[in-house]
Amino acid sequence: MSTLCLACGMCCDGNLFTQVPLAADEAARLRGRGLVVIQREDGSPALRQRCAALEGRCCTVYDERPGRCRRHVCMLHAALAADEVGLAEALEIVAQAQTLLAAADRELPPGPAAVMQRARQALRAGELAAPVGGAVAAARRHLARHFQRDA
Repeated sequence: MSTLCLACGMCCDGNLFTQVPLAADEAARLRGRGLVVIQREDGSPALRQRCAALEGRCCTVYDERPGRCRRHVCMLHAALAADEVGLAEALEIVAQAQTLLAAADRELPPGPAAVMQRARQALRAGELAAPVGGAVAAARRHLARHFQRDA
């Protein structure tokens, strides 16, 4: 596991994704490790995020992690691997993300879900104005710019 990933963990903590699709054999293996596997709307198995295998920012099933997790490389990790940013700069970007998420957390109703999951829920429920300003919007822009390939 890389230094960057151990400092970040956002691909597993629910701030970038809500679930990780699994193959049937992965689902069985992870259930055997005591993880809860959910059924998606299409009936396929998935792990809900925040991943139950995440302790701090470390994956406790790293050697047995699902293929989707093995293949995931965020934009920041890809930039680091391509020498477009150095490790110190990448770690600063992660620290900025964590600061922005903490500020966004203070704008949202409390709850057990990750900050960005709660932001999406509050937006859908009409409890949060369309995020064009404020801490939630700043966090969304930062995550989209540095981490989310689909953004």
